Amino acid sequence: MSWSRRRLLGAAGMIAGASAAGMLGAAAEAADTPATRRIVLKSLHTPESLDIVFRRGDDYVPDALSAIQVLLRDYRTGAQHPIDPRLLDYLHDVAQLARVEPVFAVVSGYRSPQTNEMLHERSNGVASRSLHMEGRAIDVRLARVDCTELAEKALAVQRGGVGYYHKSDFVHLDTGRFRTWRG
Repeated sequence: MSWSRRRLLGAAGMIAGASAAGMLGAAAEAADTPATRRIVLKSLHTPESLDIVFRRGDDYVPDALSAIQVLLRDYRTGAQHPIDPRLLDYLHDVAQLARVEPVFAVVSGYRSPQTNEMLHERSNGVASRSLHMEGRAIDVRLARVDCTELAEKALAVQRGGVGYYHKSDFVHLDTGRFRTWRG
C-alpha cells in the first residue's frame, strides 16, 4: 500500500485530533482530582522553612509528613516525634477561614519530655502533660493575621484546644478536646 501526500496528511490530522482529545480529557481529569492541601511552616528558632503539599484528597503525603516532623522537632534537643496530620488540617482550615494563605511562623512544635519539664518548671503556663509531647500541639502566628483574630478564627472552627497568649503574641492549637484559655 502506498501513501499519497493527501492520505498521509489526513492520517496525521486524525492522529493530531485524537492526541488533542486525549490531552483535553487528561486536563479535564486533572481538574476533577481531589484538592491538595499545602502549608508553609517557618521555624522561629532555626533558619528552616517548608512550603509543602501535605495532603492530596483524603491521603496524607508520607514524605511531606516526614519533612514536617523534622521541621517541628524539639529544637533544643533535636528529638523528633510524628506530628498528628489532623493538626495540619486544623492549621489549614483556620487559615482558610481567615482568608489567607496558610503561612505559619512556628514558636513551638514537638517538645521532648525533658524540654517540657524544664519549661513547666519555669512557667505555670506550660502543662505537665502537654500535647506538644505527643506531636498534637503547636504554637504559631499566622502571616498577615493578628493573633487576636487568629484565636477567634480557631475558636470558630470548634476543634481542639485554643490558647491565646497575648503578651507572647502566639496562639496554641492542638487536636485534643475542644477547650480554650488565655495565657
